Amino acid sequence: MTEPLVVTIPFGGPPLTRAALRGAVPPAWCAHAPQGAEQWRARARATASDVSVRDWATELAPALEASGAAADRLARSASGKGVVVTTGQQPGLFGGPVYTWSKALTALTLADALERATGIPVAPVFWAATYDADFAESSASYVILNGTLTRLQQPPPETPDLTMRDTPLGDVSALLRSLEQASGSAVAHSALEAVRDAYGPGQTIGLAYVRLLRSILEPLGIAVLDAGHAAVRSASHAFLRRGLERAGEIDAALRAREQELRDRGFDPPVAHVRGLSTVFRYSDRTRSRIPIADASRIDDDVELEANVVLRPVAERAILPTIAYVGGPGEVAYFAQATAIAQVLGADVPLVVPRWSGMVIEPHVQRLLARYALAPEELRDPHAAESRLVRAQMPAGVREALARYASGADALNDALRAALASDAGSPLVPDAVLDGARHNIAHRIERLERRVVAAAKRREESTMRDIAIARTSLFPLGKPQERVLNFIPMLARHGAPLLAQMRSRASEHAEHVLSGQPRDTSDERVGAAR
Repeated sequence: MTEPLVVTIPFGGPPLTRAALRGAVPPAWCAHAPQGAEQWRARARATASDVSVRDWATELAPALEASGAAADRLARSASGKGVVVTTGQQPGLFGGPVYTWSKALTALTLADALERATGIPVAPVFWAATYDADFAESSASYVILNGTLTRLQQPPPETPDLTMRDTPLGDVSALLRSLEQASGSAVAHSALEAVRDAYGPGQTIGLAYVRLLRSILEPLGIAVLDAGHAAVRSASHAFLRRGLERAGEIDAALRAREQELRDRGFDPPVAHVRGLSTVFRYSDRTRSRIPIADASRIDDDVELEANVVLRPVAERAILPTIAYVGGPGEVAYFAQATAIAQVLGADVPLVVPRWSGMVIEPHVQRLLARYALAPEELRDPHAAESRLVRAQMPAGVREALARYASGADALNDALRAALASDAGSPLVPDAVLDGARHNIAHRIERLERRVVAAAKRREESTMRDIAIARTSLFPLGKPQERVLNFIPMLARHGAPLLAQMRSRASEHAEHVLSGQPRDTSDERVGAAR
């Protein structure tokens, strides 16, 4: 066990996401994915022939600044010759958690699969949402240091509420040292060098993020779009003006869609704030939501940006996007984005699920093998330890506890039988005996838990091993991909890790291409194939 093992895990998401992936929602809510090469080819041809976005590569070139393999793929898809598969994420410290990179690899492998199947050029594009102003989300990341989950946190900025593209990075040298320590015996030093280069003096949070993504993703053929760049606002301006002009209609459509969602038992993924449009004003490096009442009075030279629900529609208005690769939450909120598209007469964007995976590093593989554990067993914070301790408990103790429980049941049954044989009226109602049985069973369970707890304290080595494995696979009780920073893993394992992730993502892409992406919400974590 010298190589990491990459496995596909359940995609998850709220009930609305799972229903959308099963096709169990009204067609008006979510565009259904084509099924098979012919349907995808027809969609690709229609998207590529959209003259409204024919000059996208030229207009967005300053925000893309693509080079190498990424630039080559963009060039092949430009000027109506092809389409793009997009995905995206707001900035995360040192690149953010694993799923940021899973999204990128899904876009890449889906673009590859579509190009093979349709014969039409397809370029993957990562939409780096540097316009986001959520400092709390963008300024922290988790790594494992000496077996302990450690939060890396930037201090608050001197000027709050700026977009991440405009928020100074500050001095992150101490956090960078922690990231390097968490990487251990790195074999892919280029990953850490890329972080050092991106997160240097004078950078902003958003631009450091973009620089890191480009250094790792562009050689794979994935272009990174700096979505907070002025070129993106310029390309989007006419469409967002339409959004302002019809802000009242969009508001009504979103309220109607919210009610439709609730009527079918779903919670609206994005809370719509009534009275506010779906368009932001960008000024003085900050964003402010434009009230509907002011929409008609906004000067034409004001720079505009879309909110989270309008963004997929606005993206499709400036890019020949055949599909957007989204996470569980994003799949859900496309049910609201489509309501906006219908008001504006815009192309309804298609969202497909990203690949969801777990990296099981060699030392964790050894621990799982030692204790005959499946990764999924570590999701519960106590189940694995309790099972292992019970298995290691002396046979006499296990047998005595079992006899204790069965003996109590037997005595209760004997008393019930004796009372039933009495010819007179019942001395004790059955409900009293049932209550006594339940009470005694509860006390026996408490006794067993205390015995197990005492055994756990004695089995310190086993408990430590399980804690190490759980911290790696389910930190904070969540799937690894949602918490842990990816760079230490990449630094330790390099190209073979990316190759395995790409292979698993390719399998997922083939399911998407068939029009039947795997609904893994009820699957258990399996082994890599």
